[in-house]
Amino acid sequence: MSSATPLLGTPSSRRGFGRLLAGAGVAALGGFPVAMAQAPIRFALDWRFEGPAALFLTALDKGYFREEGLDVTIEPGGGSREAIQRVATGGYDAAFGDVTSLIRFRDEHPAIDLKAVMIVYDRPPFAIVGRKSRGITADPKSLEGKKLGAPATDAAFAQWPIFRKLNGIDDGKIKLETIGFPVREPMLASGEVDAIFGFAQSAAITLKARGVPMDDIVTLVMADYGVELYGNAVIASPRLISERPEAVRGLLRALARSVRDVVADPEAALASVLKRNDGARPEIELERLKMVTEQFVSTPQVRANGFGGIDRARWERALDQIAGTVPLKDRARAGNAFTGAFLPAEAERGF
Repeated sequence: MSSATPLLGTPSSRRGFGRLLAGAGVAALGGFPVAMAQAPIRFALDWRFEGPAALFLTALDKGYFREEGLDVTIEPGGGSREAIQRVATGGYDAAFGDVTSLIRFRDEHPAIDLKAVMIVYDRPPFAIVGRKSRGITADPKSLEGKKLGAPATDAAFAQWPIFRKLNGIDDGKIKLETIGFPVREPMLASGEVDAIFGFAQSAAITLKARGVPMDDIVTLVMADYGVELYGNAVIASPRLISERPEAVRGLLRALARSVRDVVADPEAALASVLKRNDGARPEIELERLKMVTEQFVSTPQVRANGFGGIDRARWERALDQIAGTVPLKDRARAGNAFTGAFLPAEAERGF
């Protein structure tokens, strides 16, 4: 948890002043050290401290946030949609969450002006993961007649109407069962369901880690089947944007450096995750991280055009897909969910 830094001139003990200097950095004033206050930011991840969290933890461990004058606290999350609620309720200044769910949130809560300020998953990892031995193939129609398990708040499950419509799946031939996140992969591994919804790097690799043979795992990444949505983004609170715009810019500069480092050397970056997750298996978390960086972060579009922004034409097509299942009450306001005003210079966003 971040705590406020005492203002200069307020009484403090020698020990407290020493901690202030060590934690906040030092500047010279008249030959004496003066503490430079760090701006606190409470940041929520979308999920646990697993491989992909290295994209953010690297910035913390390498001091990139501190160099921007920020005291950032990063906390694990319980899902990409939950992350939006955490910021909306004021408990967090920023979070890593699903931008499509943000669009829906804006449409349902017009008084709350949450914004995505940096796209991290250019290609969304929304997926349906099944088993060949349960009759699932690369053909989406193979889902018909099967039992699918989905956590009610799962961001991948939220895109089921779009995926189903694009691929001509008869919803009447699908049995959907609401299940919790903790039992999702175990239920598929035991054959209680035929397929599950989830992010590819989470569901598929966790299934493998539970001993299901790779040649029995089928991963239908929705982006391969016509879904043009963007994935997770950095989402900032209205208060952070309006009251501390320079803090938003500093946060994104630090994250851009961090993401470049992780893409360049995921093995080294994984250390930031492992030291926060004693039960993690390094080979599994590295596989998750590499899947994310190679398939969803450093995409051909990002390598050609830079990291963090959007292609406006694709964004409009995504809005068409979102509104094509459940119409938006105010498309203009809901679709105004992203701003690139705080992104680092283009030269700082290339791989």
